[in-house]
Amino acid sequence: METLKLLRDYFPTAVFTGRSLVFISEDWRVELTEHKETDFSRSSAEPSIIRVRISKKAIEGDFIPGHYEDFQLALLGELAEQIEKYVQHAIGRNIKEF
Repeated sequence: METLKLLRDYFPTAVFTGRSLVFISEDWRVELTEHKETDFSRSSAEPSIIRVRISKKAIEGDFIPGHYEDFQLALLGELAEQIEKYVQHAIGRNIKEF
């Protein structure tokens, strides 16, 4: 959760639910969740995996899960930059403006 808390500062329009970082607009929902490596034989220095899930709102009003991508970058600035670029290309909108 530490990485999500740090990303919350980079994405001020996001809502931190305690479990995930969520961006919602009229047509889209973007959710970031943090996953730790469970292989204890590996070094603990590996960065967390941040999964970015993108859902589009259907005509009925429900969000339909779309695609997702996992990011595992050690530098927070680079991680935030790549997530922002990914979401912007996927939905055609900057998530800082949600």
